[in-house]
Amino acid sequence: MAERSTAAVDVADNSGDEPLTAQADQSTADGVAKNRERDTDIDEAQGSGGTEGPGKASPPELHSGHKLARRYRLEECVTRLDGFSSWRAVDEKLRRAVGVHILPADHARARSVLAAARSSALLGDPRFVQVLDAVDENDLVYVVHEWLPDATELTALLASGPLEVYDAYQMVTQVSAAMAAAHREGLAHLRLNPNAVLRTSSGQWRIRGLAVNAALRGISSDTPQRTDTEAIGALLYATLTQRWPYESDAYGLSGLPKDVGLIAPDQVRAGVHRGLSELAMRALVNDGATASRHESACTTPEELVKAIGEMPRIRPPEPSFTAPPDYQRTTYQQGTYGRQTRPGVTQQVPTPPPPLQSRTGKALKWAVSALLIAALGLGSWQLADALMDQGGKSDDNQTQTTDDGDKGSDSSKPVQIKIRNAQEFVAKGEAQAPEDVAKTYDGDGSSYWRTKSFVDGPEMNPAFKPGVGIVYDLGSAQKVSAASIGLLYPGPHTTITLYAADSMTPSSLDSMEKIGTVTTNGTSATVKVTKSVKTQYVLVWLTAMPYAEGDEYSGSGFKQALTDLKFTG
Repeated sequence: MAERSTAAVDVADNSGDEPLTAQADQSTADGVAKNRERDTDIDEAQGSGGTEGPGKASPPELHSGHKLARRYRLEECVTRLDGFSSWRAVDEKLRRAVGVHILPADHARARSVLAAARSSALLGDPRFVQVLDAVDENDLVYVVHEWLPDATELTALLASGPLEVYDAYQMVTQVSAAMAAAHREGLAHLRLNPNAVLRTSSGQWRIRGLAVNAALRGISSDTPQRTDTEAIGALLYATLTQRWPYESDAYGLSGLPKDVGLIAPDQVRAGVHRGLSELAMRALVNDGATASRHESACTTPEELVKAIGEMPRIRPPEPSFTAPPDYQRTTYQQGTYGRQTRPGVTQQVPTPPPPLQSRTGKALKWAVSALLIAALGLGSWQLADALMDQGGKSDDNQTQTTDDGDKGSDSSKPVQIKIRNAQEFVAKGEAQAPEDVAKTYDGDGSSYWRTKSFVDGPEMNPAFKPGVGIVYDLGSAQKVSAASIGLLYPGPHTTITLYAADSMTPSSLDSMEKIGTVTTNGTSATVKVTKSVKTQYVLVWLTAMPYAEGDEYSGSGFKQALTDLKFTG
């Protein structure tokens, strides 16, 4: 137990002393002028795991208004600690806010920080706060990163209470998938805590300080995957209970009672989702704590992603609608328009007399009744006469009617084919967003699978990447007639081709049979199958994509996203 707790504190238990994090009481993360990051000695008191000291280097004498590379103008210092400083700055060339970490070139950690920043920048995953520049010049080493004024730290979100079940599920799903992708590229975070996890205004979760935060502190780990996985477990535990899963208090959260050990989240707070509670315990790898649940521990982010995929999917809460107020008639509709009424006095509306109660009214009612009876009798006579005339012709028309009915019975309506499974097909290069492929057929038009942004376009460069796409499993061999596909980005032009594949993991494009293609300029595409074939696996393949501006998830470039896909047979 002692070894596990120490490992977790090394990575996840600080109170905001890393340079990329802000205090829990701030409303935004990684980018507002009011952010102030506290520097405490909690790491030193509990063991930071650092392997290097700050050395004899002193922080450079910098001030607001100072420019780096004649481009980055420093605005406000948010951290000054261990010989380095972190600033909010302005990129005058692109006119946007950025964050900057600055160290003296002779700082003991300068080389490792520079290497970590450059490695993180090469990942290019939009789920991480991006490193924009890493420079060594004029006796300074500085790292420039994104500044996100619309994002909120998990620390600030937890200040008001635990998260809703769906929000906690989305957090652990997205953070686990992002860290699994980073570890596949050989990158670890090692300082993953509530200050390093941000939620944007659109509900997406992003991670800051990948590799860089640990390098700034001189932190290393012999088991980086287990360290990051346990940190994710601590984050999930905190979102479910608003408690830190260790005895010490941190990030504005109370720790667990002393001498009771690590207890499951559903034993700390009533109403906690049982599946997420078990997932947090599996990630925390507490000695024997998961054995009673009959579940194996998760020691890598990849195992955590797999465990999440085996859980029943947690749906978002149904939106609540407020009933409209009762309809109120205006004074104009009540016939009092223009009348003067005293304040607070309700104007009485006179009750109209019952209609047609006079002698003239009774006579009028009798006349109308007589006319209706006469019209009804005339209509009945004409209907009977028409039916008798048609009776003699029914035998002559019987054969013709039967023939017409036979012709109509041949037509059949298209039948939607249910998609059983799907996964990305990578012909060359790296995958796009393998964790999001299920969003293309979940019936939710607001969710999607998105490609990365490409420099060449609209036709993709075959030398670099011949195309991107997803293989769909239809459960059994089916006769596919068409595919309707929803697209996120409009504009010239998107080219989509369907291939009949022999498995979920075909060896190459040449091994598949092309069965249909289409090019569209809008946000939907219908690919009709031109070659009749029965297949269980269908590849939806994109070879041309429109240009779209950058957003908070991806940069400008040629890109596309699939929102809702259906096959018909």
